[in-house]
Amino acid sequence: MRTPLINLPSALHAKTKLLAMASSLPNPFLLLPFSLLLLLPSCLGNSTVAITHHGGPILTGNLNLTFIWYGQFGRVQKNALRAFVDSLNYNAAANLQPQVSQWWKIVEGFQDAAGKPNAPIIVKVVKQITDVDYSVGKVFTRDSVKPLIQKASSDDKDAIPVIFTAKDVSVDGLCKGKCSEHGVLENKPYLLVGNPENECPGACAWPFHKSDSGPVGVTLNPPNGNVGADAMAIAFAEGLVDIVTNPLNTGFFQENNESPIEAGSACHGVFGSGALAGYTGKVRIDPSTGGGFNAHGSRGKKFLLPAIWDPKTHACWTLM
Repeated sequence: MRTPLINLPSALHAKTKLLAMASSLPNPFLLLPFSLLLLLPSCLGNSTVAITHHGGPILTGNLNLTFIWYGQFGRVQKNALRAFVDSLNYNAAANLQPQVSQWWKIVEGFQDAAGKPNAPIIVKVVKQITDVDYSVGKVFTRDSVKPLIQKASSDDKDAIPVIFTAKDVSVDGLCKGKCSEHGVLENKPYLLVGNPENECPGACAWPFHKSDSGPVGVTLNPPNGNVGADAMAIAFAEGLVDIVTNPLNTGFFQENNESPIEAGSACHGVFGSGALAGYTGKVRIDPSTGGGFNAHGSRGKKFLLPAIWDPKTHACWTLM
């Protein structure tokens, strides 16, 4: 059964909602022609998703990660991405809502959908490797992955390798409809996340950078003060959902002509309720930094996390 990705109102009802929304949004949103605004609900409403379980395994229990920093990374970027992992199983103070850990519980819910006990999935970074010499070059292809994964797995066969590539590395396959990629090498899943600052900020750094396509929407300040760090956090979050729910490409997904639609990437570009093309949906603005966010994490960090396809409601779920 095909179910709607986002249930949006009819054009007439949308007109009323959009007029009200426009009055409270920053000026760039108002630059959109109203005729285009009327088209947005129908454009998004045509997207449907029916993700099902194809019988393969999903990741459960303790999820150990090996971070591979390929190229030059600053302290802000490393700290933000490590703090995101720490936040997945971290319960912040009750007055700090919503939390990253609430977002992660939706991912844990896929265990129930797969007929398994719904237990915590504990995520930890157990090892970090730094490759500042670009050992496989600055043009990264599928062939570049193998030596890095073999190096990362030499003393830990169970940890999942996560490769982060620096902004001066060109990654084949990214920036073209996806900003992170997971794959399988020798029956071992891995995740690849690129920094889009140089190569494709308009494709993979929105909403912290003007989008290359679609309506000219509002851009936000990054919550951790670094476009690369916060764009990679979004791509990493989407990829982590996909690798947990579909690690060997036999788990949860919907078949598609170009590439499978997965739980983490099915709702790409949606960050809060009321999302439209060029508009993130409902988010919060940190009064001290001006950064847009929707989740509190550990170490006082804030993150803008993408919507997840919820196996219970068969629709995109957001924190706000």
